[in-house]
Amino acid sequence: MNWDMVEPTHLAEIQAVTSLTAHTKRLTLRPLEHRLHFQPGQWISLKLPIGERPPLNRAYSLAEPPTSTGEVSLVFDHVPGGIASTYLNQLRPGDRFSFSGPYGRFVLPELEDKQLLLIGRYSGLVPLRCMIRSLIHQRALPVTTLIAHAPSAGEQLYHEELIGLAQRHEQFRYVPLVAEEPGAVDGTLAMIRGLVDGNRSWIPMIAGVKAFARPLRECFVEMGFDRKEVKLETYD
Repeated sequence: MNWDMVEPTHLAEIQAVTSLTAHTKRLTLRPLEHRLHFQPGQWISLKLPIGERPPLNRAYSLAEPPTSTGEVSLVFDHVPGGIASTYLNQLRPGDRFSFSGPYGRFVLPELEDKQLLLIGRYSGLVPLRCMIRSLIHQRALPVTTLIAHAPSAGEQLYHEELIGLAQRHEQFRYVPLVAEEPGAVDGTLAMIRGLVDGNRSWIPMIAGVKAFARPLRECFVEMGFDRKEVKLETYD
């Protein structure tokens, strides 16, 4: 689909560039034309002036809940040889590019008396953390377990922050895991079965690459969850 035909593009200026790990950075942006209204979990499509037929469209989840200043944040991992991430990696405060959105249905459902089971692989953690921070700000965080996967100890996104949140909020459990594929999937499948064990009060939300996310969804379906109950956001 050509997103430009659906919604207009908007111009944003980079306010800050922050290194989170050796391979990930956060871009803080200020939309120049109007405030961006979005729900935690949604994403925007960047229109980058590169590639054989620019603009090159790339989708990135919004990394922070809506702010009073109107700034928004994105997180990207620098993939060696990746056209988009190499371009983003050299940007500096004051640089500008266009975007469209927000888009996406990977947003918090009605919680009622439900518990959240959030599972993210590497940068898939970004929209999940955004949801958690939004719920905490609203003082509406339910019993929540976050399983956060990283490919290495040095690439654990938001690790210290999430440890602190778990210490301050007794209803929040943080489970950090470091594993390369396929160990990330195998270990999580066993953990899911142990956590759920017939308890249908969980709302599963999974974010990551398809090879990670889809087997986990099938596990929930096998345990009796309707496929539509298992919220999925994939990045490839």
